Amino acid sequence: MGALFSETELGRLKEAAALLLAAEDRLPVLRTLTWDRSHAEAFLASGCKTPPAPVYPRIDPAPSLERIAAARALIQGGTPVHRWLMRFASITEETAALLASVGTSAFYEHSRALYGSPTTPIADGKRTALELAKRLDALLSDFDDSGRKLEPPETLSAEDLKRKLEAALPIHFGASAPRIEISKNVSGKAAAGRDYVKLRADATFSDLDETQILQHEALVHIATGKNGQAQAHFPILAESYPGNARTQEGLAVFAEFISGALDPSRFKRLADRVIAIEMAAEGAGFIELFNFFRERSASDAPIEAFESARRVVRGGVVSGGAPFTKDSVYLQGLLEVHNYLRTAVRTGDAGYIRLLFVGKIDLEDLEAMKMLRDAGLLSAPRFLPPWATDLRYLLSYLAYSTFLNEINLGDVAAKYDPLFR
Repeated sequence: MGALFSETELGRLKEAAALLLAAEDRLPVLRTLTWDRSHAEAFLASGCKTPPAPVYPRIDPAPSLERIAAARALIQGGTPVHRWLMRFASITEETAALLASVGTSAFYEHSRALYGSPTTPIADGKRTALELAKRLDALLSDFDDSGRKLEPPETLSAEDLKRKLEAALPIHFGASAPRIEISKNVSGKAAAGRDYVKLRADATFSDLDETQILQHEALVHIATGKNGQAQAHFPILAESYPGNARTQEGLAVFAEFISGALDPSRFKRLADRVIAIEMAAEGAGFIELFNFFRERSASDAPIEAFESARRVVRGGVVSGGAPFTKDSVYLQGLLEVHNYLRTAVRTGDAGYIRLLFVGKIDLEDLEAMKMLRDAGLLSAPRFLPPWATDLRYLLSYLAYSTFLNEINLGDVAAKYDPLFR
């Protein structure tokens, strides 16, 4: 086991990983940027006229930076595994800088360094999440009225959904099933922790939301965390951090897509968040963002628009110019994960697909994960969504879509131009 590394070198790498895990654990990004529900209540009570004024806790980065420096001293080598840990170290340093700058314009620069922005090139190095967002927004807006007629009604309360998920989760996780909690302080309708899913108390849900939350929150976010935690040599693979956010969120959205749970309103909501981040970067403040989301929301509840606007400005400047760019990673990651899967299917080796589930990783880390797997230092993922356990449909879909992508859509469209005119 571990023949690619000497016992001494493996010991150094494991010690460095443990130091980096401890450093990252002291830098909780999303928890630090959380707003108390009282901000929403005060804003709505003001007639949506007075912008929120959140105050964030201060994080002392010194202990984390000391651990990162100690880890760097141990990472001496040029293998993919060494590069993976060095990348983790660099991103954790940037995370410390992000949290040291909350509430200031400098926050935006650190956010872009960590998560990219709507205009960051992705996939082929040419396209951007903003381009995809605008394309989706334009296409799906044309179907707004008819699309809403197809959407299932949101008749489930948080309690209703809790009962449904509590029945479904043991099927996939057995005795390790995550618990379901209901809380007012939830980002969006639902959010996942290491061993729980939180549902927002005042949200309403459809049966499609049930599938979406099961696939996205439980069978990706929680499953990859549990798989990473089970890695005896590198439990750092259980950690969510900005360096794997793009791939983790992209994989989670792909899970919605391949499971038939990514409906037009959800897709459009992801696109609108990207557009709103760019608006905020260009100077739009909280109230302008709130009105933007309110106009585009299928829901009459202003709390949904508040939550969407909050996601964009949290940690930055409420008056505009310095947004939190994390929500641009959903579309970035979806494009990159989808394209990786389309490429991986050409190898004929399903191991390259399941490698995505060994823990919480970024696509950039795959070479390191393959090296660890081949050295016998990585265990196979225990928890997988059904579409990654039984690959028949996924492989058929990817094989077909890969060929379909080679067909010139312009030539096809010309054939049907007389009909569409």
